[in-house]
Amino acid sequence: MTLELLDAFRRLMRLLDRPQDIAFLHGLIEREIIYRILEGPEGSRLRAVARPGDQCQRTARAIAWIKDNYAKPLRVEELAEIAGMGVSTLHHHFRALTAMSPLQYQKQIRLQEARVRMSIHGLDAGSAALEVGDESASQFAREYKRLFGLTPMRDSRTLRSADGAQMKPLRVR
Repeated sequence: MTLELLDAFRRLMRLLDRPQDIAFLHGLIEREIIYRILEGPEGSRLRAVARPGDQCQRTARAIAWIKDNYAKPLRVEELAEIAGMGVSTLHHHFRALTAMSPLQYQKQIRLQEARVRMSIHGLDAGSAALEVGDESASQFAREYKRLFGLTPMRDSRTLRSADGAQMKPLRVR
């Protein structure tokens, strides 16, 4: 985060104190924020993701497919075909964008979705695991605890209690 970018965010937030200015100024400040992000240290990666036909953009297509189809079985060969690249090329670019393999990424998406279903919808761990496409409840529970630091039941109780602010956030790029 650069000082210029932080300043633009502050100005955007300060508009809340002057609602009459929001309609006119918010678009300008948002445009500046986008400019600052694209010109910042990660700007080249973001531009690459948006460039049609670029490897990053094709990898982003694979990432979007996983997010939309997380409960389905994942065959990396089919995912590579969706992205229009070879399996090893997909693995290389996928890892560069997400810091994990496609299967690891899918697993994190599944665990996060199961967490939502347990805490908001009151599902038990086994039911939530099945709904998100996990077939082994015991494996699910081990991976859940590894990611969130608590067993599914204990985490679900914590999230529903007043202490829910202590939950460990999931970091998926």
